[in-house]
Amino acid sequence: MDEEEEMKTPYGIAIVENCADCPLVTAGDFCAFSQPALVSLSGVSQRSIVPAGAILFVEGQAARGIFILCSGKVNLSTTSKDGKILILKTAGPGEALGLSASVSSTNYETTAETATPCLVNFIERKHFLELMQTHNEMGLHTAQWLSLDYQTAYRDIHDLVLTRSSAGKLARLLLSQAPREGVIEGRRKSIPMTHQEMAMRIALREKP
Repeated sequence: MDEEEEMKTPYGIAIVENCADCPLVTAGDFCAFSQPALVSLSGVSQRSIVPAGAILFVEGQAARGIFILCSGKVNLSTTSKDGKILILKTAGPGEALGLSASVSSTNYETTAETATPCLVNFIERKHFLELMQTHNEMGLHTAQWLSLDYQTAYRDIHDLVLTRSSAGKLARLLLSQAPREGVIEGRRKSIPMTHQEMAMRIALREKP
């Protein structure tokens, strides 16, 4: 793709047509598979560019499949009955969204809303399950990601419940962005957050 073609893409994001030739993938990304697996993945993928503020899926919606975030960032949130929104996580490039619900054939646990323009790669649930059966590395990689997501969620809930002061919650949030041992190589990335996003991460305010 030449410079003129890249300038014509929405939001200045270059469209990647083939996962096997993707220049964006790095070590630790969910889609850091072998070439044969990437060729199979690309064959069932639906790539699209979406603007900021777009809803990829809604909390409680039946899982349709997974979204691999190629570029941009997405906020994963949950909403209480009184309308209070808590941002559970801000996902960055290389992460898979809706993975747990798609594998277990349940409803999405969170709402995924793009915080910036994003290039996303959607794979229908049935196709993803078939890929895991065909390529053992995908099944193992998925299990690793789900395990790490569980551990991260446990730590976040533990910190949110046991930390009483807002200052303490903010300090724990900032510390949680630092790299930890035991994560998949290259997966832990620092995702910049606005003041509003930080407040919503520690349940200080409702979304305007």
